[in-house]
Amino acid sequence: MGRLGFSTTESARLLLLGVFGVLSQSVVLAQQEGENLSGLSSDPDKAIFAVRENGTTCLMVEFAVRFLVPYDVLALNGIDLITEQAAFTLPRGAEIEGKCGSTESEIHITWKNNAYTLRIYFSKEFRDKGIEVWKISKVQFVYDTSETTHFINAYNPGKHTANTHRLSALVTPAGLSYVCDAQQTLTLISTDHQKGVTISMYDTQMQPFDITSDFIFSEPYKCITDQRERLEETLPLILGFILALIIVITLAVYHFHLKLTASQPQLPRDRSMYKNM
Repeated sequence: MGRLGFSTTESARLLLLGVFGVLSQSVVLAQQEGENLSGLSSDPDKAIFAVRENGTTCLMVEFAVRFLVPYDVLALNGIDLITEQAAFTLPRGAEIEGKCGSTESEIHITWKNNAYTLRIYFSKEFRDKGIEVWKISKVQFVYDTSETTHFINAYNPGKHTANTHRLSALVTPAGLSYVCDAQQTLTLISTDHQKGVTISMYDTQMQPFDITSDFIFSEPYKCITDQRERLEETLPLILGFILALIIVITLAVYHFHLKLTASQPQLPRDRSMYKNM
């Protein structure tokens, strides 16, 4: 019976291919890197993060984020539990990682020695009439209640994970960036006894796909809330202008009427004057 095996040359070649494959994968991973650009913003509450691939920006977010996280503390009687609320914001000095793809992308934002991690997942899809859009498909927030800066006297402290459920948020036409000054609020369900974690984003601009210029957003797509608020702001001005125009037209017609009647011969009002005619 013959014996299956590899020659020394063949074994060396396979070894080199394996090493080359590992190195190639490491290079590809190294080419995707996160950039914290928050120092470019004059707003102390706003953070700017970018993910770059092969030296080019492939995902970028700019926003301010607030968190409202419920947690349990022991009551004064030492028996009952009461719920407190930890409120804090996303710091500008957070660390950033991410992944870019043609139809799926994600960004991971971590701070306070990995005590907090915010993960946002994006996806592309086709809607009615073949229109391609992108959206936020999932948001995940990992937090540690043993971190005492925001969680004071937490009962049974530890790490918890909060997730959205069947999310389809910030739907934007492909090739555009999403822009919204108004507050956008998401509710996540936590592994901590199904508590609801609230994440609010405002002054937002983000784009996870099709960025054509490095560190520069594409043409903005305004959110419906901003469009409605702008309409509410301009509507009184439009109505005021129309009212003023109606008044001007009315006064002009009245003035023209007076001028027209003044040029016509006036009949005598004293009936005695008719007798002398």
